[in-house]
Amino acid sequence: MCHFTQRCSALSFPKICNVFWRFHHTSISHLCSCSKTVSDEKYQDPFQLGRKDLKNLYEDIKKELLVSAAELKEMCDYYFDGKGKAFRPMIVVLMARACNIHHNNSKEVQASQRSVAIIAEMIHTASLVHDDVIDDANSRRGKRTLNQIWGERKAVLAGDFILSAASVALARIGNTTIISVLTQVIEDLVRGEFLQLGSKENENERFAHYLEKTFKKTASLIANSCKAVSILGCPDPKVHEIAYQYGKNVGIAFQLIDDVLDFTSCADHLGKPTAADLKLGLATGPVLFACRQFPEMNAMIMRRFSKPGDVERAWKYVLQSDGVQQTTYLAQRYCHAATREIRKLRPSPEREALVHLTEMVLMRDK
Repeated sequence: MCHFTQRCSALSFPKICNVFWRFHHTSISHLCSCSKTVSDEKYQDPFQLGRKDLKNLYEDIKKELLVSAAELKEMCDYYFDGKGKAFRPMIVVLMARACNIHHNNSKEVQASQRSVAIIAEMIHTASLVHDDVIDDANSRRGKRTLNQIWGERKAVLAGDFILSAASVALARIGNTTIISVLTQVIEDLVRGEFLQLGSKENENERFAHYLEKTFKKTASLIANSCKAVSILGCPDPKVHEIAYQYGKNVGIAFQLIDDVLDFTSCADHLGKPTAADLKLGLATGPVLFACRQFPEMNAMIMRRFSKPGDVERAWKYVLQSDGVQQTTYLAQRYCHAATREIRKLRPSPEREALVHLTEMVLMRDK
C-alpha cells in the first residue's frame, strides 16, 4: 500500500493525482477491500438470482426485431444467439428487485423494468456492431464480425435497425422520464465515440479525457439503465441517485479491467485480438500510467502509435511498467465506491448479489 501511494506522489505529471483523487475520494485503507466485501454475508450469485427474470431474454429480443427481409433478420439475430452472459440485463433486473424491495418489499420485477433490461442489451449490441465497423474489427465474442461477413454498409444498417427497434420498445413503456433517461445513453455513446477519435496534447488532461470517454462509451448505459428501473420501482430521488452511481462506478471499473485484459489475456480467451486498442491508436489506462515511467511514450500517443514498431514498443513499455497494476487499483476504487452506494439500500439477496458483482468485475478474465 505504501508503494502505491509513493507511486502516486511520484507521477511525472502531478495533476493526474488530482484527477485520480477527485474521481476516487475514498480512504486508502479501503483500497483493496473489494475482495472482502461479502466475507460476512451469505454468498449471492448474481447470475443465479437474475436467471428467472432473464429467461427467454434473447427470444424476446428477437421478437422486437421482427423483419421480413431474411438477410437483415439473420444479421440482427447474429449476436443474440443466447451465448452471451447478458451482463448488463442481469445488473438491471437485480437493481430493479433491490429497489423494489427497498421501497415496498415487493419481490417481483415489473414488466416495464424487464423491458429496460431488454432495451439495454439491444442498445449495447447495436453499439458493438457500429464500433466494429469504425474499428474495422474482424472478430467479436470469438466469431467473425458482421462487417467481415456482410460488409460495412449492411453492418451499419443492421446496427441502426437494432437501435430503432430498441427505441420502439422504449416508447412502448410510455414513460417520458424513462425515455429521457435512456435516450441520454444513445447521446453519450455518440459523444464517447467522438472523444475516442480525438486526443489531448496536454498530459494532465489526457487521463480526464480517457475517464470521460470510458463513462460515455461504457458506463452511461449501465448507470442510466439502473436509474431507469429505480424510477419505475421507487419514487425516492435518493434511490435513483444510488442506482445511477452504482451503475456508473461498476461500468467504469468494468471497462478499466477490459483495458487491462487487452494486455494480459490471450486472444482466444478474450474473444478478440490482444493489443487491439494500441493497434487502433488508443491510449488506455495501462498506457497512460506507463507514461510516467517511460515519457518517450508521449510522442507515440500523439501520433496514435502509427509509426512502424510503435505498437510493439508501447506494449513492451506497458508490461515493464506498473501500468496494469495501477489500472487495476483504479478499478478497485470504483468497485469500492459502487459497493458503498448499493449498501445504502435495504438489505436483500439482490443487494448482496450486486455487492458480489463488483468482485466478479475485478476477477473476470474475459
